[in-house]
Formats: sequence, C-alpha cells, structure tokens
Amino acid sequence: MKHAKIDVSQLELDDSVVAIKRVTKVVKGGRNMRFSALIVVGDRNGHVGAGIGKAAEIPEAIRKAKEDAIKKLVTVPINENGSIPYGYTGEFGSAKVLLKSAPEGTGIIAGGPARSVLELAGYKNIRTKSLGSNNKQNVVLATIEGLKSIQDPEEIARLRGKSVAEILN
Repeated sequence: MKHAKIDVSQLELDDSVVAIKRVTKVVKGGRNMRFSALIVVGDRNGHVGAGIGKAAEIPEAIRKAKEDAIKKLVTVPINENGSIPYGYTGEFGSAKVLLKSAPEGTGIIAGGPARSVLELAGYKNIRTKSLGSNNKQNVVLATIEGLKSIQDPEEIARLRGKSVAEILN
C-alpha cells in the first residue's frame, strides 16, 4: 500500500522531543547511567516517523533518536478537512489509540504523545482517545500504527473494483 521508499532529501522535517528519561544498568562496579530519548519527526504534510536513541549524553541520544525516526518515516492519509477518512484504532503493545475524523474547525484533540505525532504528520482536525497503557513510547507507536493502517477511499474502491461514490454511500 504505502510502502514505497520515501526520499528524505526532498522533505523539510521538523522534530519534537516526546520524552527523555534516565536509564540505569547495574553492573559489578556500580551503576551505569545513560539517557534514552523518544523523538517524532514529520514534514507536516503526510509523512511522520518516531525513533528511540540511547547514549551517555542527552544531545547524543536525541541525535541518534532523530536518525532512527528518519529511517522509520511513513506516509499517512490526510483528507481535504485536514483529518482522516474514517475512524480507526491503532494498537501497539497494550496501548490503544482511538482515532476519529473531525469536521473543519475542531482542531487537534489529543493527549501529549499522540498530539506531537498528529501535529508533525500535518493533521488540522482530528479527535483521539488514548486507551490502555499510557506509556509514552507505546502511545506514539500505536498512533503511527493506526495512521499507517488507514487506507484512502480511492485505494479501497480500486481494490474492490467499485467507484469511490459507491464506497462512501
């Protein structure tokens, strides 16, 4: 479906730091402190990705996470209202994110982790509800999974051999 390779050099990507946390590994000589960063990147025009990076310093962790996010960019459908064509539930781990299309003027109604994904993807009107786990990493990945799974009505019509009007009515 939308698994064509995305040419990153053409895109102007913005990024958003969703979470930075200190992680500890207990070793023989004591504790090893490192930082883990969760970053979302997008061009605000239908491309979005999330990445995780871990390093001894915060800037290095952010750089690694941004590189990871760019590798994982996906294309998501946006309709003329700046919303999604139909409601869908994205799942990742035990996190579920309910995505609902919204009319013009609604804005982005979403919690923290899901909001950053939707803003960087380019949505203007969308409603969401985070269900299940509230782990930031899983909520971000569930949101992207849900958006990635939504198909354009044109594609559904083509697969079924019908017109778009028949599908929508």
